[in-house]
Amino acid sequence: MINLSNPWLIAISLNTVLLGFAYILPKKLLTPFGYLNAWLLGVIIWGTLSWQGYLIVMFYFLVGSAVTKIGFKEKKAAGIAEGRSGLRGPENVWGSALIATICAIATLFFEENINKLLIIGYLASFATKLSDTTASEIGKAYGKSTFLITTLKPVPRGTEGAVSLEGTLAGMVASLLISLLAWGLGMINFTGVIICLIAAFIATNLESVIGATLQTKLAWLTNEIVNIINTLIGAIVAILITLITLKLTI
Repeated sequence: MINLSNPWLIAISLNTVLLGFAYILPKKLLTPFGYLNAWLLGVIIWGTLSWQGYLIVMFYFLVGSAVTKIGFKEKKAAGIAEGRSGLRGPENVWGSALIATICAIATLFFEENINKLLIIGYLASFATKLSDTTASEIGKAYGKSTFLITTLKPVPRGTEGAVSLEGTLAGMVASLLISLLAWGLGMINFTGVIICLIAAFIATNLESVIGATLQTKLAWLTNEIVNIINTLIGAIVAILITLITLKLTI
């Protein structure tokens, strides 16, 4: 007899309906293979972290897609817009969510104390990626002055490793919002919100350093690889801060 309360069955059914509906809508957010990989991601996240973890993915995806569209015509004219008119493909899905997915799957194999660290890593990786996406897109659209993070010399908008005040502030707000959502869902306490915010800020700026120093020199260091490194840094920083915080409060 089929157990209708099985989280994996719910995950498969829900994602098939939602992404099937999204696929037939005239306004697309993903490529065909992007939808397929997003389906797999959604199934894994619901199956491991239930609806709370799933809502985090949905929030990231919807907000990240929305900020990509901001000022798109101007960014396209300047040659700094996302390719494929902002449509995300499988490489974008996993570049953004691979580290979070690993954290989510790992919760199936560890006890509660370790899982708390994995969940903070999961959340921090998404907070980091949303911060990075928002900072980049807002900076390219509205940044009045952009500077190379390693030298602080003025550079054109869209330059790898460039930062702006507008983009940095927008990125911090985005990471705060997704962290507050996780708090509201009961996934972390308020200290966890602060930890995710700090981790996202550190990782996003280190990503800019990587962009300014290595990405233009190493052909294999694509945006997707940098995104994986970026979210890995965010997860590790959040886990380390959590461990330090726990030791200080014992």
